[in-house]
Amino acid sequence: MKKIIKKCKKYQFLFEELVKRDFKQKYKRSILGMGWSILSPLFTLLVMYVIFSNLFGHKMEHYVTYLFSGQLVLSYYKESTKNGMTSLVNNSKIFTKINVPKYMFLLSKNVSALVNFGLTLVVYFIFCAFDGIAFHPRQFLLVFPILCILGLNIGVGLILSAMFVFFRDIRYLYDIVLTLLTYVSAVFYSVDKFSALGQRLFLLNPVYVYIKYFRVIMIDGLVPSLEYHLLCLFYAGISLLIGGLIYKKNNHAFLYYL
Repeated sequence: MKKIIKKCKKYQFLFEELVKRDFKQKYKRSILGMGWSILSPLFTLLVMYVIFSNLFGHKMEHYVTYLFSGQLVLSYYKESTKNGMTSLVNNSKIFTKINVPKYMFLLSKNVSALVNFGLTLVVYFIFCAFDGIAFHPRQFLLVFPILCILGLNIGVGLILSAMFVFFRDIRYLYDIVLTLLTYVSAVFYSVDKFSALGQRLFLLNPVYVYIKYFRVIMIDGLVPSLEYHLLCLFYAGISLLIGGLIYKKNNHAFLYYL
């Protein structure tokens, strides 16, 4: 970690330019620009609320916050990991000519996604206020799952970007995985209808664990159990460990295949 921080400081100018480039490319020729970072999830939330409120949320208190919590975390995960997956291939012309750390390109994608997530998070708290959820100091604990999600996204991005160098089919397979993830993360329905074993199985999904953390803090007004804190750390740590090992092992192979 110290080496990574030292490298980031050494290539700070390059890192900042990469982040700026990501935003310029994403909002190029867009009238609203970064406003779409807020409007896009809001429109998605509106569509999902109209469709699912009568099916799943008519008896659920604070269903808007419940739905927004799931959509917020899932959208952040999708954007970060999908952009991270192509970070090596799309920047191969740079690091095949200049000796720079390859993970810098992945980290820049994660910073861009994190900024978009932060903008949406502001709107999320506004929606929670309108939904009758009062502010409480325990909500500052949301910093913990956000940092864990960031770690998870970086780790998954490291794995996907390495695989994408060798197998371009990963792009299409991952789209299928994300579609499946949308339905197994309990974004628009409650897991209370499932058996105790079924509810435990949902915890095998790291995205659901982070969504649940948000809901426990915001809707239930409680501090999640120690189990949830350990699960958050575990999923972030194991993804970073696996991703880091894959990068280290294939560092020179990337140059050959790209």
